[in-house]
Parts: sequence; structure tokens; C-alpha cells
Amino acid sequence: MDLQSTLEKCGNFGPYQITLLVLYGYSNILSSLHYFSQSIISFTPSHRCSPPKEDFPRNSTYSTSLLTCSVIQYNEDLSSLRDYKCTSWDFERESNYESVTTEENFRPKLEWVCDDAYKLAVGQSFFFIGSALGTIFFGYLADRIGRLPACVLSTLTGASGDFFTSFVGSLPWFCFTRFISGLSMDTQYVLMYILVFEYLSPQHRTFGLNIVLGIFYCIGLVISPWMAIWLGNWRSYLWAASLPALGTLLFPVFLHESAEWLLTKGEFDKAVRNLKSVAKFNGRQVDDSVFDEFIKHYREKLKNSQNKSSDTFMGMLRTPRLRKFTVILFIKSMIVAMAFDILSRNVEGVGISPFKLFSYSGLCYLPAGLTIILFQNKIGRKGMACASLFVGAIITAVTGYLIATLDPADYSILLGFMVCLGRYGGVVAYDSETQYAAEIIPTSVRGRGVANIHVVGNGFAFFSSYVIYLGTFYRPLPSLLISFVLLIGSGLCLTLPETLNKQLPQTLDEGEVFAKGEKWYFFPCFSRRQQTNCSASQLESANKITK
Repeated sequence: MDLQSTLEKCGNFGPYQITLLVLYGYSNILSSLHYFSQSIISFTPSHRCSPPKEDFPRNSTYSTSLLTCSVIQYNEDLSSLRDYKCTSWDFERESNYESVTTEENFRPKLEWVCDDAYKLAVGQSFFFIGSALGTIFFGYLADRIGRLPACVLSTLTGASGDFFTSFVGSLPWFCFTRFISGLSMDTQYVLMYILVFEYLSPQHRTFGLNIVLGIFYCIGLVISPWMAIWLGNWRSYLWAASLPALGTLLFPVFLHESAEWLLTKGEFDKAVRNLKSVAKFNGRQVDDSVFDEFIKHYREKLKNSQNKSSDTFMGMLRTPRLRKFTVILFIKSMIVAMAFDILSRNVEGVGISPFKLFSYSGLCYLPAGLTIILFQNKIGRKGMACASLFVGAIITAVTGYLIATLDPADYSILLGFMVCLGRYGGVVAYDSETQYAAEIIPTSVRGRGVANIHVVGNGFAFFSSYVIYLGTFYRPLPSLLISFVLLIGSGLCLTLPETLNKQLPQTLDEGEVFAKGEKWYFFPCFSRRQQTNCSASQLESANKITK
């Protein structure tokens, strides 16, 4: 009587699961408001140099143009020319919204443009440093005190970072508060994901983990730009985006701790109490004998696992094929994480209000989730990962070319459409990559392996702010660079094994021979016979190791 069998008797898609999905949706709204707050607060509109007129002679005039960092002063007879460096700017604000770079009423004014434009990139990059360390810290905390309290603490930590960012007026404090904010970027979503995954029936997980994600995450993205415009100031927006996180304090009132985590800690009685509470909430009557068999099963399982030597994550790096897979998954995570962030944030300079484009492009999350549901089980995990990265690279490269050759004022709709397509490809690649990595890594080290891959990916996203900053030198450069790395990621996917319709590896030994003999061009939708032969070869190799 394992956990799934017991949960089926207690109800695995009843009122409790509906409540869990609603709170999961709420967490997705919080997560989207939190992650993309860095985009909303840093929009930099077109601006002109505002010359110090008191320094100009009465008979002189001056010349400026959009996005220039200096002003030229000259006499009417052009006998004297002088180049002044800008000290203030006139911004073309969107609906009078004041971002970090355009704020007027706070002293000292930041105005991080021109020579100071790098400061915004530096400050935002600390968000990703925090995300890498936060994944490690809150992952450790989740193993020590439980998934539910760690989820609440993670969400509140990120919200406090956003809240305190609204009070800063210098680069060092901006970096520090963005670092605090980034600590919860990954864990506030992942820990809630685990709770949903465990208490939901396998038949309904696709709905719970993709449809609910697509709808509610999309809601957060669509409303956030309009909320910022309505409030009129980036500091007020951060207050409004961070305060709803207080609602997670009520999560322990409605939700139960992870039963699987309690079982790994040997706290069988607490796990049973949680399951009984779920059964009562769902209106189910479950005999005590069921729970007695449940406890007996896991006591024996825990005893047996203690008598066996456990695999380690470092063991994956000591075997040739698993080492290759691990390194490729690390590189792929770096590429996908950086590309996802850049494609989501790079919405300026295409002739459409960045607020509107950010909001409209957020609608792509729902069709991206549906794409994964419809095609991943047909073309395979490798096919989905490879195709999404390749198509995303083509779309991004075309977008960069169009930005370089077309006037945004005349082709704003076309450019906006291409930006939305690029973001759609980034979402598909990001969401499919997580599941693919979890299936390749053997069960014995899956938790640690996936966590480490996320840490490396989030840490590498540190460079996304600097890639976006390259657009100040040449507007299409971020798109062209991301297109190049996406092509690299697509090619790397061909060297990974297919996992669709296969018995996934449980141990490092099984992982070493998993899909051995499979060709790089193997895709399930093209060669069913080859898939059968590879499975037979895999089974034969595994039997040899067992003997």
C-alpha cells in the first residue's frame, strides 16, 4: 500500500485538490509578478538630452536628437561649436509612468542612461546571483523543515526584497535588495509545484501542472504592466506586487505538508494524519487497516534503503555517458535560462509601447503549455527540446534582422508579432527542458541533479542583463546573440537520449546504459522499429550489469 494507492482511497481529485490548485494558481500569479518586476521597473523610454540653458550664450542655439548623450551648442554663424555632456534628460514617458531611469520626484534621481546605463544591468544581474544561492539555501531548508514552510518563507523573502527595493536611491543598495529579491525566484514556484504533483492523481497532473500554470501565470503577466501604469511609479508598483505575498501566510491553514517528505524523515504518524485529513476534506471513509498497511510498507522500504549504498550526484560525473549527459544538461540549462529571460524582457524599441507589448506577449504562456501537451508525447522529449530551440533561434534571428532593416514606426505590428513569437518559443523551450532533464537523470539522484541544473541555469542568467545592454550599441545585437546560442542548444539536444515510452533509469548503473546504441537522429515519430530495438538493447545491457 504505497502513497499513490493510499491517496487514491483518500481522494486524489476532490475538494482538497481543487483547493490546492486554486492556491497553486495564486502562487503562479505571485511568481509572475515577482519575476518580471525587474522588467516593469526598468523600462527606459526614448529620451533627449536636456541642455543646461543657463550656460548657453543668448545668440547661440543647440541641437539634440533621440537617445543622444550630448548636446551640440553653436553660434548662428557657426563660428563656434561646443559639445556638452548631458546632465539631465527629457523622457517620452508612457502614460506618465516613472521607471527607475525616468523618476523625477525622488532625490537623488537615478537616471541610469547613457554613461550610467550599465548600472541598471549591474543591479538587475544581482537578482540572478540571488536566485542561484536561493535555490541552494531554500532547497536545503525544504529538506530540513519541510516543503510547505520553506515555500512560505521563500515567497515572503522575495516579496521583502521587492518591497525594500522601492526605497533605495543608490546602486549598492539597489544591488543588495535585488539580490534578496532573487533568492526566491525559483523555489517559491518549485516547492508549490511539488505539493501539487504529490497530492494530485496522475490522470489530472497534466491539467494541474500545465493548464493552471498557463492561465494564472499568464494573468499575472497581462495585468502587471497596466497595474504599473495605473499606479504611475515603479516604487508604488513594487509595493503593490509584493504585498499579495502576505496571503501565503494562510497556506498552512488550508494545505498539508508533503507526505512523501514526512515518509523520508520517518515521521509516519504525521503522514497518516495528513492523509486522514485529506480523506475527511474529500468526504471519504478509509479503514484504519489501510493506513496500517501503508505504515508497514514504508517502514520496510526505509529499512531496506538504509542497508543499501546510495548513489551520489558526483557519481554521475565518474562514468563516461552520464558525465556527457550531465555536462550537456548543464550547458542546455544555461542557454535556456538566459534566452528565456532575454526574450521575455527585450520588448523595447520595436515601435510599440513596451507595456502593451509585454502584456500582449504574456498571452503566449497558455498556447505554449498547450503545445507541450499536444506534441511532446508524439515527437518525443528530444524532438520537443530540439525543435523548440531551433525554431526559437530562427524566429529570434529574423526578428533581429527586421529590427536592423525596418523602421519601427512603420512596421511596429510586424516587429511586435515577431517578439511575441520569440517569447512563445522561449516558454516552450523552458518548460519542456525541466521535464526532459528530470527523466534523463536517474531516480536515485534526480532531486539533487535537477536542483543543481537549476542552480547553474539561474546563475548563468546573470549575463542576461548585460546581453540586453548590448542593444544600446546595436539594437539587433541581443537577438542575434541569443539566436546563435539557441542553435548551439538545439544541436546539443541531438546528443541526448530519447526518454519517451521508455523505462526511466533508477540507478547510476541503469543510467549509464540507458538508450545505449541509439542514434543521434532517432525520433519516436519517425522510427517505431528502431525504438523497439533500442529498448531491447538497453534491457540486454542492464541484465549484463545485474549479472
